[in-house]
Amino acid sequence: MGTTIVFDRPDGKTVSGYLAEPAQATGAPALVVIQEWWGLNDQIRGVADRLANAGYRALVPDLYRGKSTVEAEEAHHLMTGLNFGDAASQDIRGAVQFLKARSAKVGVTGFCMGGALTLLASCMAPEIDAAVVWYGCPPLEYIDASKIKAPLLAHWATQDEFFPPALVEQLQEKLGGAGVDFEFHRYLAHHAFANETAVGPGRIPATQYDAVWSERAWDRTFRFFGRRLG
Repeated sequence: MGTTIVFDRPDGKTVSGYLAEPAQATGAPALVVIQEWWGLNDQIRGVADRLANAGYRALVPDLYRGKSTVEAEEAHHLMTGLNFGDAASQDIRGAVQFLKARSAKVGVTGFCMGGALTLLASCMAPEIDAAVVWYGCPPLEYIDASKIKAPLLAHWATQDEFFPPALVEQLQEKLGGAGVDFEFHRYLAHHAFANETAVGPGRIPATQYDAVWSERAWDRTFRFFGRRLG
């Protein structure tokens, strides 16, 4: 459904991405979709395709510049090699600006590492109109909550070993103290509960797909973006 495109970053450099267009592209709202630590793989392309089927123009920036993996060790290596500040302020903001030239309203959503980057981008890209975070958060000292002007929705797993409930509570206090418009939902689930590939022998032990909670979270996501982006 989608195609590979190239767009400009604010600093003038270029980055490629996967763009999925809805059947009715004229006047469609848009979303930047941010990958998990695996890279721009078929699963995250599928998320963009799902959003396009729901009427959104969806763009996944290629943060790893063509690299992706199914191995947790290599994914960790790729993620630790990523400059998060540059990815948020340049790659993701560039994607938002690219979409803003085509859509009146642009949201951002991301999963795991992409959830953390969604929060950072919300601080660094004032063009964002709404954001949905899926079970990911950067170190709290990197979040300048006073800069977040877009409304936030976030989905958290109560059995998440990577982003435990105590961290989510601290993030909630930080956002509340800065007057951010946010809404948190918690699910009796493990990390990556919305990733349909987090099943079977190949998955990381601390991750587990949950079809029921995934659908509930997606319903809330579509309602939120429907209200905020039109």
